[in-house]
Amino acid sequence: MLIDCHTHLDHCREDPAALVNEAWEAGVGLIIQAGIDLERSLHSVRLAERFPEVFATVGFHPQEAGLLTDQLMLDIAELAAHPRVIAVGETGLDFYHDNWPHDVQKRVFIRHIELARQTGLPVVIHTRDAADDTLEILADHATGLTVILHCFSLSHMLEEIIDRSYYVSFAGNVTYAKALDLQAAAANVPDHLLLLETDAPWLAPVPLRGRHNRPALVAHTYEFVAGLRQVSAEQLAAQVELNARRAFPRLAERLAERSGRPRRRQ
Repeated sequence: MLIDCHTHLDHCREDPAALVNEAWEAGVGLIIQAGIDLERSLHSVRLAERFPEVFATVGFHPQEAGLLTDQLMLDIAELAAHPRVIAVGETGLDFYHDNWPHDVQKRVFIRHIELARQTGLPVVIHTRDAADDTLEILADHATGLTVILHCFSLSHMLEEIIDRSYYVSFAGNVTYAKALDLQAAAANVPDHLLLLETDAPWLAPVPLRGRHNRPALVAHTYEFVAGLRQVSAEQLAAQVELNARRAFPRLAERLAERSGRPRRRQ
């Protein structure tokens, strides 16, 4: 079974039911739908309630950080208790878009880490042009937590990230011809820390680069990364599934409650 470890069905053009069914046909049996603010976190939970293949994360993306209020944080905390919510996030720092002052982004990031600790959930990280600050905050505040670096881009810091036992999740851009550093990281990250995702609708993998990404297309990324690691796609899929179950304990609990593969939605 393939897993899309991070996606945004709510940003895709297609109907979610069509996307989930298309993913199933491509062998994608689980989809982790990421929230980026309260409205989209609520929507992520509703998608997870509707489709047995979908699980949700809840939080405020750094591009939305300045909109977070105390009440909204309480609302996110309430959502985090939902049985189909498996992580806090995505959260982190984005100094590329720089929608909000860095100190605002950092405060919101730390609040999400605190929520992850309170709930016992992993925290899903977005970081762009903020590597040093991101890792500093994680070192200061996230000790003992499970950390997932989604859409991994910190190839130059891979050794430190491995030392910290953070999970690294590669998106479709690992397949791009010029992404040699990402490819080296994907080839060398230890088996037990590797995850794969689409981050749809962005970053469609080769041979569909430039088109709108969809969860089904994660199959191309599995094939590509399997080649980098010199294993079969089936072996890689089994490893990523094992890793996802470890990284997201609530996911493992929900899967243990049902037997066999998730049923297909019509």
